[in-house]
Amino acid sequence: MGVSNAQRFTWSNWMVDRVARGLIATARALPYERRVPLMGWLMRRGVGGLTGARARVKEQLYHIWPDLPEAEVARITEEVLDNFGRTLIENYSTEELLTRAEAWEPQGPGLDALAEAREAGRPALLITGHFGNYEAPRAALTVRGYSIGGLYRPMNNGYFNRHYIATMESFGGPVFPRGTKGVGGFVRHLKKGGQGVILTDQYAAEGEVLDFLGKPAPTATAAAEIALKYDAPLIPFYGTRRADGLNFDVELEAPIPRSDPIQMTQALNDSLAARITANPGQWFWVHRRWKPGRQARFFADTNTAANTP
Repeated sequence: MGVSNAQRFTWSNWMVDRVARGLIATARALPYERRVPLMGWLMRRGVGGLTGARARVKEQLYHIWPDLPEAEVARITEEVLDNFGRTLIENYSTEELLTRAEAWEPQGPGLDALAEAREAGRPALLITGHFGNYEAPRAALTVRGYSIGGLYRPMNNGYFNRHYIATMESFGGPVFPRGTKGVGGFVRHLKKGGQGVILTDQYAAEGEVLDFLGKPAPTATAAAEIALKYDAPLIPFYGTRRADGLNFDVELEAPIPRSDPIQMTQALNDSLAARITANPGQWFWVHRRWKPGRQARFFADTNTAANTP
């Protein structure tokens, strides 16, 4: 993510980072099988409320499913916060996660497409979202010989971002911040026949307004544009958390058919939306994927411009 205008080095962000570092250090002192559920419990029982994550989850859920019963919202919220906490400490437990990933056999039609691209020396793009643990499928492929670079969006909390970058780099391939310089490095990695991963499920102010879970959502089309330009298969892939809370099913879907960037990006949205609908508690509803007030102003401005003589 790198330092960008969006990053903030405020006193409150410093405090949040200190608390996070303390929780991570405490959890890492425990065996893996205890630290992962502990972080899920802490996120559910305290941290989620103190950081505002619980409120954001409910806000997003009601925006998408306004008629969802309150008890169901509460249940999904608990699952989201638990998964969020588990994912955080898993991604700071690189060695243990990679060891476990040796047992997560990747499945799905996209696996053959990925292997064919590598054998031919062609680039490949793996697309996912903040679902399950987004590093789990990357880890499963890394231990099977793939070098998967990442294009990522910097966190707003600049203090936390500094050390979180190291966790992404530790999973095998190089990582690059979004922006002109970062995209250039990412593309060079692909042009060498490398594989790259992009998460496409965060609010993109300058993106195309596409459908996501039945609501308009500004979405970056860069992944599809890169795939078309460099003849790379665009493969949705996911790590779905199993009922034991510690392991994952890794699935690579069939590559998105080549068409145009908007249509291909909509197909990526639809792929992730289907996963979320089936397992809503495994997606990071803590992110503000939709910003209804800002989008309403966007549509109002667009309509005004269209109706101006």
